[in-house]
Amino acid sequence: MEIDVFDETLLNILVCPLTRTPLRYDANSNELISDEAGLAFPIRDSIPIMLVDEARVTKNTT
Repeated sequence: MEIDVFDETLLNILVCPLTRTPLRYDANSNELISDEAGLAFPIRDSIPIMLVDEARVTKNTT
């Protein structure tokens, strides 16, 4: 099994597609986290999937 390697320099250019705020990388879950939106975007084959429909909800946003 190959481990995904995420290039953390991408954090300098990527933002949350919903809120346009910075993201943080969570190495344990291999996701990019938008604290503002309460979403976690998966990283698959070292590629961030920046689609809101593919994101996991991390908090109740109501």
